[in-house]
Amino acid sequence: MAYEFRLPDLGEGLTEGEVARWLVEEGQEVAEDEPLVEVQTDKATVEIPSPASGTVARILVPEGEVVAVGTVLVVIGSSGRAAPEVKRLGLAEAPPAPPRPTGAPVRATPLVRRVAKELAVDLTSVAGTGPQGRVTEDDVRAAAGSGGGQTPAHGAHETVTEGRRIPLRGTRRVIAEHMARAHREVPPVTWVEECDFGNVELELLVATLLRACALSLQDYPELNARLEAGDIVELDRYDLGIAVQTERGLVVPVVRGCDARSIDELDADVRRLAEAARAGELAPTELRGSTFTVTNLGGIGGTAFTPIVNYPEVAILSVGRVAERPVVREGRVVARPTGMVAITFDHRVVDGARAAAFGLDVIRRLEQV
Repeated sequence: MAYEFRLPDLGEGLTEGEVARWLVEEGQEVAEDEPLVEVQTDKATVEIPSPASGTVARILVPEGEVVAVGTVLVVIGSSGRAAPEVKRLGLAEAPPAPPRPTGAPVRATPLVRRVAKELAVDLTSVAGTGPQGRVTEDDVRAAAGSGGGQTPAHGAHETVTEGRRIPLRGTRRVIAEHMARAHREVPPVTWVEECDFGNVELELLVATLLRACALSLQDYPELNARLEAGDIVELDRYDLGIAVQTERGLVVPVVRGCDARSIDELDADVRRLAEAARAGELAPTELRGSTFTVTNLGGIGGTAFTPIVNYPEVAILSVGRVAERPVVREGRVVARPTGMVAITFDHRVVDGARAAAFGLDVIRRLEQV
């Protein structure tokens, strides 16, 4: 008897996932609970074990393809027996999605639903062009008359014939989509000021930044907020993201309760999350729900930089390289460990004066720690 394994709902409203990597091959014997496939969601790569023992008869979805929850990914036959023939449908062969019956639920990702709400588009009136009739972001923007779905200008998608082509897959695809959305939605402004880090233990820099930011955010709640359907939602929790560079790309795990924990406690969590991120072992819940983000390129280099806001957040704080530099103190030139603190913020929600006041408050805390 053959077992058809479908992409499961991995939680928190997941409607689709990308097959990042197959851990088995056709014809291979697989045991129950043995690693079967890695699936990339909008937040993390999740390893899924085999639900049954047997021979991998057919792999139906190739690596790099995005499919809806419920799609058959693989057929596993009884051990030693071939599974029944399963036809692979290419795009040209796939049957068209039937019209959605009146009152039937709309198939759309949470991101597409947010775009529809922001553009005041009724999803029930949109004909989906995605797999199984799913409504895509282009469908929504076309319905809103904002240019989505228009045919690109001549030459906009010319095929590159030289060099190396690398498919946009996995974490890099998610990063590309997230950054493009942030750049499209957020009108960013960046404020920069110098900070004296002489009182900060640089080994504890990230944890110290988290603590200082969380305390200052309590007095500047519009920076710890969301813009949702025309409302500014100020959040009463301080779960801050930390940008971590990995071999797979940039990820932002979340440090919870930064306002109520000591610097040593925060540092232990930062190190644990960073190690898990680099090993690809973060749980999906450890990548969700941040209210503000901190990023530090000091270990790599760069005097200052202007990061992109981690949408749907409305602000991000960055720190450049901390180094001994000449500064004036009480009329004398002295060497002090200084670095640039920058706040990039969504100008729809945060005024420049308030962002500057927040940044100065964070700097005050860092210099007096």
